[in-house]
Amino acid sequence: MKTLKVGEKVPNFTVNDETGTPRSLSDYKGKKLVVFFYPKANTPGCTAEACDLRDHYKELQDAGYELLGVSADSERKQANFKNKYDFPFPLLADEDKEVINAFGVWGPKKFMGREYDGIHRKTFIVDENGIVSRVIDKVKTKDHAAQILEA
Repeated sequence: MKTLKVGEKVPNFTVNDETGTPRSLSDYKGKKLVVFFYPKANTPGCTAEACDLRDHYKELQDAGYELLGVSADSERKQANFKNKYDFPFPLLADEDKEVINAFGVWGPKKFMGREYDGIHRKTFIVDENGIVSRVIDKVKTKDHAAQILEA
């Protein structure tokens, strides 16, 4: 798993969001972008993380950030997740793992003694030129907005 590091350029991507609308990195040129990866929609940790970002969305926007959530869930699952919790930001349905692999967040994981491949919960702050300016490896699901804003 080769994860993008601070100072590296994010490869351009185009993946549909929960409504089937294509979203590309180039859509965010000139803006600061928070790309947060989560393992699975509607699971406790992912819900806590996304709800925290929703609850602090205005503060994040006031700090100049756009948000983009990414998991390998289908458009339908992402739409259900977004509608259930009223998220104001798009959720990418990265079923082919284009964005997941571009950022390098797919790899071996361990849960309850079982090893498997999956999405690592990480957040990347991307600057106006598409360069990674910060990586948050240890995401605090219930306090994630504060982690982003403390920069």
